[in-house]
Parts: sequence; structure tokens; C-alpha cells
Amino acid sequence: MKEDRRTFIRKSAIAAAGVTIGAQHLGAMGTGAKAMSAKSYDRIMGSNDRINIAVAGCYRRASALRGSFGDLKDRINILYVCDVVKDRREKYADSMVEAVGYRPRAINDFREFLADPEVDAFFNLTPDHWHAPGTWMALEAGKHVYVEKPLTHNPREGELLVQFQKKYGRVVQMGNQQRSQKTAQAIIGEIHNGLIGEAYMVLAYYSNQRGSIGNGKVVPIPDGFDWDLFQGPAPREAFKDIYFDYNWHWFWPWGTGETGNNATHELDVARWVLGVAHPEEVSFFGGKFQFIDDDWTMYDTMDATFVYPGNRLIKWDGKSRNNYQTYGNDRGNIVYGTEGSVFINRNGYKQYDLSGKLVKEDNEKSLSVTTGMGGEGAITTNHIANFLDAIQGKAKQDSDLQQSADSTLLCHLSNIASRTGQSLRCNPATGHILDRKIMKQYWGRTYEPGWEPPA
Repeated sequence: MKEDRRTFIRKSAIAAAGVTIGAQHLGAMGTGAKAMSAKSYDRIMGSNDRINIAVAGCYRRASALRGSFGDLKDRINILYVCDVVKDRREKYADSMVEAVGYRPRAINDFREFLADPEVDAFFNLTPDHWHAPGTWMALEAGKHVYVEKPLTHNPREGELLVQFQKKYGRVVQMGNQQRSQKTAQAIIGEIHNGLIGEAYMVLAYYSNQRGSIGNGKVVPIPDGFDWDLFQGPAPREAFKDIYFDYNWHWFWPWGTGETGNNATHELDVARWVLGVAHPEEVSFFGGKFQFIDDDWTMYDTMDATFVYPGNRLIKWDGKSRNNYQTYGNDRGNIVYGTEGSVFINRNGYKQYDLSGKLVKEDNEKSLSVTTGMGGEGAITTNHIANFLDAIQGKAKQDSDLQQSADSTLLCHLSNIASRTGQSLRCNPATGHILDRKIMKQYWGRTYEPGWEPPA
């Protein structure tokens, strides 16, 4: 932590009864300065050991993280919450009073807190197209970043973020919280030590019952919604009434489909199990099969296969709008080995022998949400704690940035296969697509002028 801030805080706290501090950093209601309360005084006095954070994106995932912030309130100071929707940021700031005991400052534009040297770390809970640009802007500003999945909106952004992280030397952690799941760590360690012989294939899957999004029409931008800043690095579009809320996921300017939205978790576990990086071939079957007349622009069903050197295979079975639970539950990974199999999800694991008999199982002490929007749970708290430990030099990251970029790349490759209608051949050393035309068209994206990545 910065010595100049420590000195300032120590000096400021000496005159306890007479000190006043602006709402910006005490999170007081309103804009005027107010006398320091006993609770705020205690919080400031302990802040030498705390990490000052700012949160951008104040809706579903932020609501899920609120409990984690409460659990970790002795380790953090939340200085800002930020959202392009005024009502959301104000309500989220209000909700922090119960969660952590004070109200952070609520702002519209995250660049305001990036300019504040008091902010140490940025929680990037924004839509997919903002994940990489928001992260590299934060790195340039000297901040550590916890960024939600998927890490990027396109493959090129993953390469850029790895470069930027190395350049600026800050901690970047994606929200692939199963990497901090104790039962997953235990069983995958055993698999690596030969528990089921040689693991050769992982089936990753997800089922949900998303309904029709209807047909949108161009309407005036809602009051209190900064549509221009929401679009940010994406080329400009007219606002339609169906873009608001969650539906941006299903439009290519901002979303990455169900693979980016949920397969990131399962494919990350699959790679972790097999110890593989980039595939040499990606094949795809899928399409939009449910509610075909609505404005959802992507596939809602995907079956993708990733072939790796050494005769390793990952399969993805993703169904967004058909909730038939083929494998007995809504999401998870089935690991096939030469001497047995293991089922893993975010709440535990089960090991089976070759006859299909259950050998052993273990469950997380506290259950996490599987397919419900937000996905809150104890493993998220563990993952955030690991991020804070890494910043303070207390522990290594459970998942470093390169691992996150490699897992997110699988989502992008399957999306590219779906958009081109072609199987892809890839360089297993880099993940690059060997078809030069497809590589040129889909590896990166067009950015709104002024929002391009730094050189």
C-alpha cells in the first residue's frame, strides 16, 4: 500500500473528534463534509491493512458480490461504485451500508476513480465488451483488476491484456471462481496424480430455460441511462427497448453468447483437468432453434469439440433455452479416465470406477448458485480473498492471467466456428486460426474511434 496515504490517514485520525472528511472517501450521504462517526473512525484507522477498491457495474453480478464484500469488509474499503444507470448505482451504494457499514460514492464514469490515486483495485463487473478495455485502462492507471468472465470480447484482447499485465506488473484475476473451490482443487490434484488413470476427455455442459426476448424497436434512451458510455469501445448503435438489462449478452457488439457467459467456467475447469493450452481443431454444431422469430442474434444451442495434441479432447454441450438436463443436473464437467470417471461442479465432486459405481464424493461446505443469474456463493468469496492475498503478496493467484486468457480463447474459437459455419484448424502453440481470412476477420474487432487499444 502507498506510504503517502498511510501517513495522511494516520495524521488525519489523530484529531478524531474534530476531523471532517468529504463524502468521497467516507461514503457519506450527500455531497457536504460530515463529522467522522466512531464506526468510520475505526474503519479509517484500520485502512493501512486494507485495500481501497472501486466497483463498476452495479447490477446482477454486483449484487452477488455484495455478500462477498460483506464477508471481506475487514480487508477492503469500497471508495466508489459506478454504473451508467443512475438508479442502479444509487441503490447499490445504499445497499453497501448494510453489507459493509458505510455508503461509497456513486458515480457514472469509471474514469473518475481511475484518476484517483487512493484507489488500489478495480472490480470490473461490466458487460463483456468492456472487460478488456476497462482492464487495460485500469492497468495504465496503476490499478489491480478483478475482472468478471469472459476475460475478453475477442481473442486479440487476451493477447493484449497479457502484454499489459507484464508491462505494468499489477495483479489481474478473472472471475473463474472454481479455481478457488476447495473440493475442485483437491480432486483435480488427485486426478493429476493418477486417481482415474490417464484423463483423456472432459465433457463440459450447461442447460438453462431462457425465454424469448421478443422483437425490439428503436425508442428514446431511458432517463438516467448513459447509452453512449455503455457502448464505449463498441461501434455506435441506435438504442432498442430490448437491449436494456440482460439481453445485451445475445448481440455481437457487446456479448459473447452463452459460451462467454457460462462456458468460460466449465471450459476453464476442463483445461485445468487435462493440463492443455490451445487446441489444434475446433468443430461446431448448433444454431438458433428455440423462439426463432425473436431478435436474439446468436445460437441458443451449441455442441463444440476441441481436439488437442496428445489425443486429448474437450466437448462442450451448451443449451440456453432447452432445460432438459441431459446429465442429471444443470451444469458441470465429467472427466473420463482410463481407470474411472469424476463428475465436478461448483458444489463438489463424485468419483466413479469403470463399472459406474460411486467410489467417493465430497461437497463444498457452503453451496453456490449454479444457473441462477448472479451466481453468488462462497467460492466467489474465496476467489476474491485470493485476489486480495495476491495483491498483498500473501499468496499466489489460484488462476493467473494467462490461464484465464487461454480458457476464454476456447469460447471465442467456438463462437468463430459458429459464425463462419466452419471447423477451425489452429496452431496449438499460439491458438491462432490457420485460415488467414477467418483470422483477419474474427481475431479482433472494430472499435469506436477514440476507444482503440493503446499501442
